[in-house]
Amino acid sequence: MLALSDGNLVVEVYEVGAYVAAIYDVGGREWLLRGDVSRPTKAGMAFLAPYANRVRGGSYEFDNVTYELPRNQEGHAIHGLLLSEAFSVDDMDERSVELSARLRHPGYPTELLVKVKYEVSGSLKATATFVNVGPRRAPLVVGWHPYFRVAEPWRLIPEGQVVLCESVNKIPTGRLLPHAFGDDGDYDDCFLVQSGRIRLESPLGLVSISSDNMKFFQVYTGVEGAVALEPMSGAPDAFHNGLGLAVVGPGETRQFSFEATFRA
Repeated sequence: MLALSDGNLVVEVYEVGAYVAAIYDVGGREWLLRGDVSRPTKAGMAFLAPYANRVRGGSYEFDNVTYELPRNQEGHAIHGLLLSEAFSVDDMDERSVELSARLRHPGYPTELLVKVKYEVSGSLKATATFVNVGPRRAPLVVGWHPYFRVAEPWRLIPEGQVVLCESVNKIPTGRLLPHAFGDDGDYDDCFLVQSGRIRLESPLGLVSISSDNMKFFQVYTGVEGAVALEPMSGAPDAFHNGLGLAVVGPGETRQFSFEATFRA
């Protein structure tokens, strides 16, 4: 486990999956529901790539080839292919770490060099860089899965227009509907926040997330005492519906990032 700190904010990172297990103040205030690297999507902040959340049926067609992915109990692929991959530490100091891994999988068209960087400086900035080092084009959606601690009443406060990605059985249909958040609520839904900026407010404090290229947010309330507010570059099942899908050609690079700030 690696610990980063700016003297106030502490972030604990595991090389496995580039997984963030904890975010807290030196005074002990926990912002993230402390996670377990062996169960990365149940707490903490998992890194999701090359797809975020579900791929319907665990298969997809790309450039006239059908690919098969690992399926969960629902029969879908979920949360990407890197959760249990060992990342190498390429560079590290007190406030930042850069990790890298190679993504190779029979269910994916090409090979990607994946670099993940975490920086702590009054906030947490997370950046993922992908280089297509293989011979074929590839579809790409990137996300993180942070479980932020809350107490009731909590509220989501987006900046600007929000639309709901309509879904059936947790799979977006591709249709977008206007949406307004109220207090609390039960969610396992994806929203497009046009500004890329959203706040999560509760008696435990205020978490603000901003991004210029990760404007889809999956909101999940299935774990007590936390709200998973997941910044993503595209919607669940983007390999089928195309919402936010990036296509990376051989030799091309794509980069995605978000920043989270915390205020008591």
